[in-house]
Amino acid sequence: MLLIDPVRMLPNLLVPLVGVLFVGGFSSRSYVWAAVGVVGTVVFALIRWATLTYEIVGDRLEITRSLVSRSVRTIPLERIRGVDVSIPPLHRLLGLAVLKIDTGASGGEEEGKLDGITLEEAERLKAALLRRATAARIEAAAGAAAAGAPHETAHPEAVEAAGAHVTAERTIISVPRRWLLYGPLSGAYLFTPFALAGGAIGLAFQWGDQFGLGREAAWTVGEWLWDHPYLVLVAVLLLVLAMPFVGAVMYAVFHWNFRLKERDGYLVAERGLINRRSVSLESRRVRGYEIVDAPAERWAGVVRVWAIVTGLGDSSTRGQLLPDVPRAVALQITADAIGPFRAELRPHPPVARRRRLFRAVFPWLALFAVAALSGLATRTPPWWILAVLALLLAGLGVPLGADRYRSLGHGYDGVRLSVRSGSLRRAQAVVERRAVVGWRLRQTWFQRRAGVYTLTAGVGAGQGGYTAIDVSPGQATGFPAEVTPDWLAPFVEDAPTQPRSL
Repeated sequence: MLLIDPVRMLPNLLVPLVGVLFVGGFSSRSYVWAAVGVVGTVVFALIRWATLTYEIVGDRLEITRSLVSRSVRTIPLERIRGVDVSIPPLHRLLGLAVLKIDTGASGGEEEGKLDGITLEEAERLKAALLRRATAARIEAAAGAAAAGAPHETAHPEAVEAAGAHVTAERTIISVPRRWLLYGPLSGAYLFTPFALAGGAIGLAFQWGDQFGLGREAAWTVGEWLWDHPYLVLVAVLLLVLAMPFVGAVMYAVFHWNFRLKERDGYLVAERGLINRRSVSLESRRVRGYEIVDAPAERWAGVVRVWAIVTGLGDSSTRGQLLPDVPRAVALQITADAIGPFRAELRPHPPVARRRRLFRAVFPWLALFAVAALSGLATRTPPWWILAVLALLLAGLGVPLGADRYRSLGHGYDGVRLSVRSGSLRRAQAVVERRAVVGWRLRQTWFQRRAGVYTLTAGVGAGQGGYTAIDVSPGQATGFPAEVTPDWLAPFVEDAPTQPRSL
């Protein structure tokens, strides 16, 4: 840690150190002050390392820090929902790991973080915390079930004995490496070359002043490129050609050797090449899953899957169950690990198709009209180019709007409900009936004119709610009444097809 902390702080210290050297004219005094800054980071890392301790005390984990003032963070074992272990590159070289504890309260580091423990200690502590957390919850539930019996914490040896039984680990799926080729289809990694190029340009502007390059140099380069536009075109073409290859590499780095396991009542997802990460999700808190795909992924027949979990911080990364895998495999894995959805999605009314087409086409037609009128008035080529582009985008909006309508759907199989929407990012959420905590029925002014509704199932997990867009009046009342009949029966019994009776 005396090496990791200074290296980690180096990017923040580099600009001040360079500034000290420039201001001091690279004299002996400036070098001394720069050295003092570097030594200060090592001393700071030494103090942090020497003043951090952790200990399992009975039914809780205590993390003590005494850098400036003494602070003790106490985490009850029964509140632990997951333990994540990640191994960044520098940690891997030194045989260290980062352990993060999820209590379901938030996704921040304040939940519990131990940075710089050994790999063996990380795995040992992870297993111990998860076993003890399970035992603590079992004991708490047994105490609550006792008639009027006050809850008492068991002796540490009793808790250890209760958690001594370890369920055999079962590998649900080990994603084949050839499936990593599906990664760029999601689009999330395709634009990596442009992001790297933009970052390099931004870094050049940021550091230009430090090395004697100012705005004048930037303008000179810009003017030279303006005089040689073919170079810009070649650079853009090279970036476009590099998109699938660089995207595949980046995707493989993040999802290398992806494995989904079941262990001690937890779903454990392991992935990563440079930064190896292991995420544990408590199975009993999983309320469903979300299947996501993009147009290119639908063409290839692959999807991604996220778990819908109560009290999960940073669900966009921690909740991922599967990277890009064939749809049939994803459905089989989710049915095995969480539960199947055994019903067909119901289509939405035809007016929803008209609304999807209008939204996808009308804005571009309006832009086309403005550009065409401006071109007739000014007779300048840019307006005509804009008008042609707007007309082409309006034409592309027709299949996009039709696909958005085909993506709409909702259903219920008696155990789980499902809603689906989207086209460029189509998402289908499958949620257990017990996870529904409420309903929200909403109408915009345009929806009132069209006679459709937006119905949201409130869920105490994941995004907090999942929406069926542009449903008919009968669906707006019939679907909630079917899923939660006891809740809505008093309100819709006399007029089951009239949403306003709600």
